[in-house]
Amino acid sequence: MNLNPQNLAVQDIDAIGKPCPMPLLLLKKALKSQNTVHYRLLLKSSDPHSQNDVLRYCQIHKISCTMTQISDNEYHYLIES
Repeated sequence: MNLNPQNLAVQDIDAIGKPCPMPLLLLKKALKSQNTVHYRLLLKSSDPHSQNDVLRYCQIHKISCTMTQISDNEYHYLIES
């Protein structure tokens, strides 16, 4: 059985249209609900403040997070373990 995170399904977290601090709170809730060591979450946010909040939270907790700016007001964060 290959437990490589790259082979895991991605769980979407839709925070589009939700203001700060909702994107971070939704991410925390999703992380808390994970019952496996390996996971892939895709947080979608329209809040520009999420860039600082989400990236800093992941950095503090040593969680892999890659941000992609999709448009002027859409940001995607791939969170993996």
